[in-house]
Amino acid sequence: MAKINLSVGNVSLQAEMLNTPTANKILEALPFESTANVWGDEIYFDIPLNLAQEPDARAEVEVGDLAYWPAGPAFCIFFGPTPVSTGDQPRAYSPVNVFGRVLGDAMQLKGVPSGAEVKVTIAE
Repeated sequence: MAKINLSVGNVSLQAEMLNTPTANKILEALPFESTANVWGDEIYFDIPLNLAQEPDARAEVEVGDLAYWPAGPAFCIFFGPTPVSTGDQPRAYSPVNVFGRVLGDAMQLKGVPSGAEVKVTIAE
């Protein structure tokens, strides 16, 4: 499995990519630089891709999931409940393509403000 590095504000994380069409397109397009938006316990940011919703897209996601939001379009990192969650689990606004997972503690993103610089690169 390919790995990527996520730098969001002053937080650095590594993530593992899944074997999905979305993950493959994102890997081909790296590196990205963008600006973070915060929505509850989700960070999302624009990327230069416009991809279709996959057949298994879903709104119910897990803490640490990386997903592509076709309606955005945006790259999403989930680390806790969002404004549309009904409990402690994250929930996307609308179906997303889950393409990866943070390795380690995604809750480190809790204090990152909107407007923080984001960099996504392939891990060496």
